[in-house]
Amino acid sequence: MKSKTPFEDRLLGMIEPVAADLGFEVVRVRVMGGRKANRLQVMAERPDGTMIVEDCAKLSRALSAVLDVEDPFQDEWDLEVSSPGIDRPLTTPAHFTRWEGHEAKLELDRMVEGRKRFGGTLAGMDGDDVHIDLAGEDETAVLPFAWIADAKLVLTDALVAEDLKRRGGAKAAAEETEEG
Repeated sequence: MKSKTPFEDRLLGMIEPVAADLGFEVVRVRVMGGRKANRLQVMAERPDGTMIVEDCAKLSRALSAVLDVEDPFQDEWDLEVSSPGIDRPLTTPAHFTRWEGHEAKLELDRMVEGRKRFGGTLAGMDGDDVHIDLAGEDETAVLPFAWIADAKLVLTDALVAEDLKRRGGAKAAAEETEEG
């Protein structure tokens, strides 16, 4: 789910090695049409889940150099590098484990029991299956990760508190490194 089209898959293949060399994980790649130019959106983060403005600029410069050489676009294009944000997309099985206990919305690529959209509290992974406790239902839903077309966290007070805690820890570690 990091990419949705063959063209985005190709771009991801160019982008991931550059990001990994700089210590970033690519969360998602999307190409969006614009009035004047296509926009290549790259969401990335550090292993601790942080991504500050300086990180975005560093990754953007590195990606621009590679994409200028590879020249994958036929027309004009813009590059946008950002963090995934608080209500982030969930694109890998590890994301579902990392964010267990938080609310999420999932959309499947097929109908299951008459619906494609599910919302509830993430209950982890078991093999290749995502577990989610759906509101108003007694049993945990089990959905194959491969069937998920789109997933993202829901902005809640608990999620904001978790984000502040993570950023506070990362900030403290950065300050400690600068002082050391």
